[in-house]
Amino acid sequence: MTSQAHAKTEAAKRSCGCADSCCTETSSVPANSRSPSAAAAPLDTAAHHEVREKVREGYAEIARTGCCGGPSGSAGGGCCGATAFTPEQLAQAIGYASGELSAVPDGANMGLSCGNPTAIASLRPGEVVLDLGAGGGFDCFVAGPKVGASGRVIGVDMTPDMLSKARRNIASYREHSGLENVEFRLGEIEALPVADASVDVVISNCVLNLSPDKPRVWREIARVLKHGGRVAVSDLALLRPLPASVLADVEALIGCVAGAVLVEETRAMARAAGLVDIVLTPKGHYIDAMTNWEDPLYRKIVNSLPAGSRPSDFVTSLDVTARKA
Repeated sequence: MTSQAHAKTEAAKRSCGCADSCCTETSSVPANSRSPSAAAAPLDTAAHHEVREKVREGYAEIARTGCCGGPSGSAGGGCCGATAFTPEQLAQAIGYASGELSAVPDGANMGLSCGNPTAIASLRPGEVVLDLGAGGGFDCFVAGPKVGASGRVIGVDMTPDMLSKARRNIASYREHSGLENVEFRLGEIEALPVADASVDVVISNCVLNLSPDKPRVWREIARVLKHGGRVAVSDLALLRPLPASVLADVEALIGCVAGAVLVEETRAMARAAGLVDIVLTPKGHYIDAMTNWEDPLYRKIVNSLPAGSRPSDFVTSLDVTARKA
């Protein structure tokens, strides 16, 4: 997903997007195809529904306002406020090349990322790529040229405002790339609108931690992957438990911090879903950058931590790669 953490990190005022109707008529993965098993089990408990709606509302506001930042009226907040970085600077700090950034449509990069999943995915021409929580389409538009005209990139997002934003970006992508290989679908990552065994690579950028049912997300990833298919996810993970005050913060939830789980819990969920060759690579530079840039959410986290502690003592950006046997 998202980059995300700095924009995600402040719920109500972001403006960075994702969401509405398919960009192309043809697709090697049917738009509304989902296995009976994926559709069968009830998706929500009341608590899950509450979390999901908080996230949906926060990201809808980001999509509508078009900038990354903190709650309306607050100081700071990324591209909307007084923080010292732009979405482009954040993207470069976490590994995106300047050429990649200049090629994506304006507004697709909303500063919601915490890593660069396309860089660890080893994408090849002709592959079908699925992006979970695609937002304004940033990583989809980065992945599109890598898989080429014979490949396809599908972005899924649960927020209609985000989906509309992503779909509006398609025309610019087509004009600059000459490709018609990206589409966006409305759906929740716990019940993907994607057929069984139809995807070569699943990517996601700072999104999985927003889910109230992460084990189900990992099972869905395994379901849609072809045998031998790959996972390349960048997300936030915990090195040790966070203070209760941070866990209870809605901004921290939408910033993907309060929803983070311990590193080894991520491994356990991927393994339980049937994935193999799981590699977890912590990367602390993202958290340090957000702290040093005095992102408003990270300032709040610092104030909630034991004296002398930094957010990077508790939270890390985590690259996750795995394979479906």
